[in-house]
Amino acid sequence: TEEQKTKTFSDTLEDWSEEWILAVDDGLFVQRDFEKGQMARDMTLYVDEDGTAYHIHASEENLTLHISELTDDYLGFTGKYILVQPTGHNEAPSIFKHNGKYYMITSGCTGWAPNAARLLVSDSVMGDWEYIGNPCIGKDKDLTFHSQSTFIIPVKGKKDAFIFMADRWNPQDAIDGRYIWLPIQFNENDQPYLEWMDEWDLSVFN
Repeated sequence: TEEQKTKTFSDTLEDWSEEWILAVDDGLFVQRDFEKGQMARDMTLYVDEDGTAYHIHASEENLTLHISELTDDYLGFTGKYILVQPTGHNEAPSIFKHNGKYYMITSGCTGWAPNAARLLVSDSVMGDWEYIGNPCIGKDKDLTFHSQSTFIIPVKGKKDAFIFMADRWNPQDAIDGRYIWLPIQFNENDQPYLEWMDEWDLSVFN
């Protein structure tokens, strides 16, 4: 409703538990700013090889992804930011670096329902991000294997080894939501792709 759209943080305090209000006051959250600026939702963090960290999130009612550079202590923003795929309706960003290029896997905005994942590539985190298609192949590729991207884990001790993590939502019984983990593979053109596997282990990266 129009009333909900214009509510400020102070207006919503009655909806917060005492524990959350105290957490804001006592510093569990180091910063908040609900009364101005852009929304930040469906977010992730990425730390580059040089230690620079970035906050990547959906904004503008999920119309556009934002990437903001964090301060050296990771507790604030430097003021440097870019817009990624403006009005592209991307959410659930996850990012990794391979052979000098940065890749981001995102999702479209279809609520609880799964959709086809999207693969973006850039020469730098704060550079131009190009959409290069759906990274999934095989059965259920257009539903991201009934899941939505959430994070990408580099496998410690293994070169160019990354695990794609995704949420498998269950809106009828949210507590029973599941997760899928799949290895990110690379084709003959060195482009990342995802293929369903019923079972796998870390030897796939050998």
